[in-house]
Amino acid sequence: MSLFRRMFGRGPDAPRSEEEAHQEEQKIDEATAKARRGFFGQISGLFATDEPITDELWDDLEALLIQADVGVETTQYLVNRTKDRCNRNGVKRAREAREMLKAEMVRTLQDQAGRRQPTAHPYVVLVVGVNGGGKTTLIAKLAHRLKVQFGKQVLLAAADTFRAAATEQLETWAERAGVPVVTRGQGADPGAVVYDAVEAALAQDADVLIVDTAGRLHAKANLMRELEKLRNIIRRRIPDAPHEVLLVIDATTGQNGVLQAKAFMQAVDVTDVAITKLDGTAKGGIAFAVAQDIERPIRYVGTGEKLSDLAMFDSQAFVDALFLE
Repeated sequence: MSLFRRMFGRGPDAPRSEEEAHQEEQKIDEATAKARRGFFGQISGLFATDEPITDELWDDLEALLIQADVGVETTQYLVNRTKDRCNRNGVKRAREAREMLKAEMVRTLQDQAGRRQPTAHPYVVLVVGVNGGGKTTLIAKLAHRLKVQFGKQVLLAAADTFRAAATEQLETWAERAGVPVVTRGQGADPGAVVYDAVEAALAQDADVLIVDTAGRLHAKANLMRELEKLRNIIRRRIPDAPHEVLLVIDATTGQNGVLQAKAFMQAVDVTDVAITKLDGTAKGGIAFAVAQDIERPIRYVGTGEKLSDLAMFDSQAFVDALFLE
């Protein structure tokens, strides 16, 4: 059950409609098409026979998972868990081992999925991530989703005032999404922007306030101080905010994206992860590395260029899509 579905209108246990579930799965299928044709297609091929399981099969699986951006430690974890599951279930053939691997992949992704967060009005989301990772586009897609699918009043705050054209970029996307944005222009004090945005959200009775922040990783100490400052400004008026700190990771950056994410984890208390540009990589294994190394739930995946190209992350649907024949 998605965080926003829990928050907005259907109760904690209400299922998605069949049409909604199908649309989400279709987006994930399309976003993983390159990965299916790439390394995960080769992985699927390893398990497409009734040949006995051999040490060579596990070695080949390990090599392909590493090439697919799963990461060395996560790969070893997955392979060892799959071996154990096969042994426990008496699995002797490659084709049967495929389901064991898929089950372990789903379990790995679901380890972080059970966390719950408080509801609030306005609900404040702080979005963090390195510049160029698709942060601004992700914010627009999320705003569009909340407005169109849930009928919520969304307000954006352009607090990434250091990067050239960041404010203008957010304004352009906000116009496309049909949501207002609070801005003071490039070079303004991010704290002043956030102060204005919080006041506007309260005055306008907004449901959700989404704050864009600077992504300058080269100065982690400054980044930490800045994010702490923004958090304190928000809490003066909304004591329990931000309610969500969403870390954006670019899937095309692979293991480098995981390293960047770890740096942000040191600077701010991340609660959730969004993976962007999933449709642009033939690897796709970064989701498993994120689940293991970042230890935060993946909430969203970017699935294309359009405003509607955002899907709630579903572990089972994601793994099924990687192995879709």
